[in-house]
Order: sequence, then C-alpha cells, then structure tokens
Amino acid sequence: MNTKGFAHKFGDNVDTDVIIPARYLNTADHKELAAHCMEDIDKDFTRKVKPSDIIVAGLNFGCGSSREHAPIAIKAAGVSCVIAKTFARIFYRNAINIGLAILECEEASEKISEGDEIAIDFDTGVITNLTKNETYQAQPFPEFIKDIINKGGLLNSIKN
Repeated sequence: MNTKGFAHKFGDNVDTDVIIPARYLNTADHKELAAHCMEDIDKDFTRKVKPSDIIVAGLNFGCGSSREHAPIAIKAAGVSCVIAKTFARIFYRNAINIGLAILECEEASEKISEGDEIAIDFDTGVITNLTKNETYQAQPFPEFIKDIINKGGLLNSIKN
C-alpha cells in the first residue's frame, strides 16, 4: 500500500475540537464532517485539500476528546495519511479503527513544509519528500494493522 500527495502542515497539540468543531457533531454524515474539517485552524483547508493529500503535524496530534468524528472528518476530506511527531493515544486508536493511515516520524514532521509533495511506502515506513529529495523512516505498520487500514477500518476487516 502506497500513497502520494501534497503536505498540509500544522503545529503541536492540534486537538479534536480543531479537527472537527463540536458545533458539527450533531451529524454522522461523513461528507458533512469533511466539509468542516480543520476550519477553525485553516478556513480554506477543505478548499485546498485534494484526494490523497497528507497532513503533517507536530506533537500530540488529535489530543482532546475521544470523538471518532475527528479521524472520520480527516479521512472523508480525502486525506490519505497523517504524519506527526506523536499522536494522542485515543486518536491513534480511532484512526486505525476507521482505516485512516497515521505515521509517527519526528524527522518528517520537522523537515516537511507546506505544499511539499510526499510519497509514502506503508510496507517499509519510508516517507519520501519528492520536493526536497529527502527520505525519512517511520515505523511500518504490523501486518494486522495494514490489513485493517487496507480494508477501510476495523469493522470491514472483521467482516472480511
């Protein structure tokens, strides 16, 4: 499994209230959640993000409440992967459960800039910055997590 897209850069402690503001939690419609993804931190995010793009962030991405709406909004917006220095543990688990690929990589988080073109090989954990001709090494997923992500989430993985 591989992906390629352009980076959308955010800082440390991007919490779930910023990822999908609480005022939109009255819906379970993934398209509606996607339409408001990141709007309180970047009002143009949903206009700029293209299918397969990648969010790159700093420390503690997804902190705050345990709402599953946050990774759903990111995935439904077309983001193929989130790379961060670290993730809040509940966000990490929720992302895997809904089939959103996430990678922890301090070097990639620090060196990737907004708009850089990024390629990711999930089998090896290699992140390639095509814009800067650099590579960074993340820990690849174990096979069972790759299976969950490839099948679109935990429930789909169990059904199959």
